[in-house]
Amino acid sequence: MKSRESRKLDHIRYALCVGDGPCASGFSDVHLLHHCLSGICRNEVDLTCLLPGLPALAHPIIINAITGGADAVAKINESLAIVARETGSAMAVGSQFGTVRTGLHRDSYTIVRKCNPKGLIFANLSAFASVEQAKAAIDMISADALQIHLNPAQELAMEEGDRDFSNCLSHIEAMVQGVGVPVIVKETGCGMAAEQIKQMLVFGFTWFDIGGAGGTNFPAIEAKRFTSQKSVLAEWGINTAKTLTEAFSVCGRNDIIIASGGIRDGLTAAKAFALSADVVGMSGNILRYIIEKDIEEAQRALTDIINDLKMVMLLTGSSDLKALRNVPIYFTGELREFLLGRNYDISKISAVRKR
Repeated sequence: MKSRESRKLDHIRYALCVGDGPCASGFSDVHLLHHCLSGICRNEVDLTCLLPGLPALAHPIIINAITGGADAVAKINESLAIVARETGSAMAVGSQFGTVRTGLHRDSYTIVRKCNPKGLIFANLSAFASVEQAKAAIDMISADALQIHLNPAQELAMEEGDRDFSNCLSHIEAMVQGVGVPVIVKETGCGMAAEQIKQMLVFGFTWFDIGGAGGTNFPAIEAKRFTSQKSVLAEWGINTAKTLTEAFSVCGRNDIIIASGGIRDGLTAAKAFALSADVVGMSGNILRYIIEKDIEEAQRALTDIINDLKMVMLLTGSSDLKALRNVPIYFTGELREFLLGRNYDISKISAVRKR
């Protein structure tokens, strides 16, 4: 069995090797209608993102949870924190669960706050964590919010992974009530169905990072780590476009939806916002720029994505993010079949996606 530190390094190495997929994110089946008379000046497009209980963000793209928990990845988190600072992006760290239990490798996380003292930073823990461990993770980086990740498919694909998920919901409920910052329930690449989101809403959860299939694929990464392991779970899950429709069908106006999973450019981000996402998370593409190029290239790439989002908004007549929910859209292919199979009224979704 490999150590937790070696596992962290494996995840970085194989994330770059495996890449996105094999499932597609599903956004190629989402189509925005062009507005030839948008009547908007590009400089008037407003990307300001307001989230309850947090400072305003200049734009709605966050650098999502990637790594931490090994001395060798501290430099990666330092680079990501610099990119976040220079682009005005929120950032989530990777899982702190091992560190809050052992006290080891704290520097791989604290470097983020050190490099970005005024930034919006999210802590990250397993759903197996206690309230005390959650508070420790938040205090470690003076976090503004806490991500609680759900990753049963990854755990099952790991030789050293957990097999008992019976107490996850009660643990998350305790953290929501006990930590004093917004708690984001986050899937890590298999998505969320409307039925489970409804269940969590009943328990008082209001922030969801839907983490759909189509981006970084942890079951596939685990299969690479253990050559004897079958990759049957590599194609498991609900892709991001599908799970986003599931989320907005049950979430209310005061609930927060973070779309993540294979969103790599401004057009795809615009489609996610059109489907009622409040925020978009990216990780794999930013990591690749950091590892294979440098901080400046990563910063330039993220800035380009933000500017491309503005262009798409102008071309749909959307002066702000909420206006994207009024843009006419239509669905094709597998996503359309999914919506019909789940008994959604496609005509209503196509007309307007107000929550």
